[in-house]
Amino acid sequence: MKIKIMSDSTCDLSKELLDKYDISIVPLYIIMGDKIKKDGEEVFPEEIYDYVEESGNLPKTSAVNINDYIEAFKYWREQGYEIVHFCISSEFSVTYQNACIAAQETGGVYVVDSRNLSTGQGVVVMHGAEMAQSGCTAEEIVKSCSEIVPKVEVGFVIDSIDYLHKGGRCSAVAAFGANLLNFKPCIEVVDGKMNTGKKYRGNISKVMLEYIVDRLKDRNDIDKRRIFITHTRCSEEDVMNVRKKVLELMPDCGEIIENIAGCTITSHCGPNTMGLLLIRK
Repeated sequence: MKIKIMSDSTCDLSKELLDKYDISIVPLYIIMGDKIKKDGEEVFPEEIYDYVEESGNLPKTSAVNINDYIEAFKYWREQGYEIVHFCISSEFSVTYQNACIAAQETGGVYVVDSRNLSTGQGVVVMHGAEMAQSGCTAEEIVKSCSEIVPKVEVGFVIDSIDYLHKGGRCSAVAAFGANLLNFKPCIEVVDGKMNTGKKYRGNISKVMLEYIVDRLKDRNDIDKRRIFITHTRCSEEDVMNVRKKVLELMPDCGEIIENIAGCTITSHCGPNTMGLLLIRK
């Protein structure tokens, strides 16, 4: 049977990658005041920045609902496909639970909890898509991707914690102290949950390069076939310098994919956030 690879919109894969690997997306919802829009279809990151600047508030996100999933799953089942669907970590959203309920009702749908977000989820989705294109069964894809999930390594350095403060993820005192001391925290996803890692100090352009060195220097446990550089509204110069640093530390890397994060990461982290996302061997 034909296999259809699907993901919710938090995988942050570009349209070019979605088209190349024939991946279909089911969008989460972004709530901005009284407006509710589909992530990546009706609202995009630049609108998030505008909304925050104009209102002083952060948008909220809402999970893919069960009816949306049933509609999306039934469409592809009626086309003769079995479905492997990937979700944002079940620790972050009820999207995974909703997908599982819809899958049970629809039949022929396998749901994978990525235990991650952004292109940390995306690297697993792409692995599944490559397996589907090579003719693997749904069971084989689910087994292989589930084995990769705990090997995915994700971290982002953040220029300002203003968005985290607005979103209630740090206190006003912590935000004031971080800004006063010019801290640039690293946010990591570990065991499906978001944690604070190393706190850098200084200009974000310099911090980005320090972060890349910390992630890659003297390591031999990285799958070098593919690494993602994912960011939110970073300058072309900063992205180029980060790419150069990755190549300097890992000259035999097979593929470096530069990617702009979607609405979920943008809403939580704000502009000038830079992430490195990879898979360990």
